[in-house]
Amino acid sequence: MLDQTQCPDCQRINDVLSRVGDRWSVLVVISLAQYGTLRFNELKRNLGISQRMLSLTLKELERDGLVHRKYHQTIPPKVEYSLTEMGQSFREPVNALGQWSLDHLAKIDAARAEYDKRQDS
Repeated sequence: MLDQTQCPDCQRINDVLSRVGDRWSVLVVISLAQYGTLRFNELKRNLGISQRMLSLTLKELERDGLVHRKYHQTIPPKVEYSLTEMGQSFREPVNALGQWSLDHLAKIDAARAEYDKRQDS
């Protein structure tokens, strides 16, 4: 394991990977990449995520510069979310990860079933 003197940016890298590797963050990026600009409730419906978790995820993605939040002063207020340029650049690794998952679903299901069978024995 590397210590901070060997890898002074390790903690910062860990923080970034924690965000971009988070299940909900990845799903928000996929949804915005697929549909473009979406409102909060559209994202909530698409993902089947709780309001609190979506709010937290969007705030963190906005803080990290991956998501842009646009507030419209209308009645009722309208808030839209879209990917920033950096968020757009995250599409490629997310798509690769998603494709890998699709390509290996059957093998993962088989491995899980085999593992569960061994655990039941």
